[in-house]
Amino acid sequence: MKVVLQKDVPGLGKKDTAADVAEGYARNYLIPRGLALPASSAALKRIEVIRDAERRKEAREEAKAREDARKLKEHGVTIRTKAGDKGRLYGSITSKDVADAIRAVIGVDVDRRKIELKDPIRELGEHMVTVKLFTGVSADVMITVVPEEESR
Repeated sequence: MKVVLQKDVPGLGKKDTAADVAEGYARNYLIPRGLALPASSAALKRIEVIRDAERRKEAREEAKAREDARKLKEHGVTIRTKAGDKGRLYGSITSKDVADAIRAVIGVDVDRRKIELKDPIRELGEHMVTVKLFTGVSADVMITVVPEEESR
């Protein structure tokens, strides 16, 4: 029997998908508990509409991620921090600091876990960092670390 799942069912499928199950399983377990409905042409059409909407949304998000990647590559990011005389930082620049700087430069929130930083940055200068913006979309960003101007 073909059913349309109303909720995620482990081992069977995700919400708003069609599944073939035994008739007894559908009538005695899935349907009474509100986990599924019998598949009708209207229900199957609704699934297709939902999938199309998800595909369009994903395409928009990917296009935005590609545009953000282009902006990041063009602008780069400059981070000002306290440093000693020989170019050593008093602390270190972490992925959180890079994410905050990206937010300030292009106004895009980037999850710090999506920033590939081998080790924290501990010296002044230019450092290349990879930022994953979307599945299959990443940008190599030049991070320039400069000393803070001390006001006396």
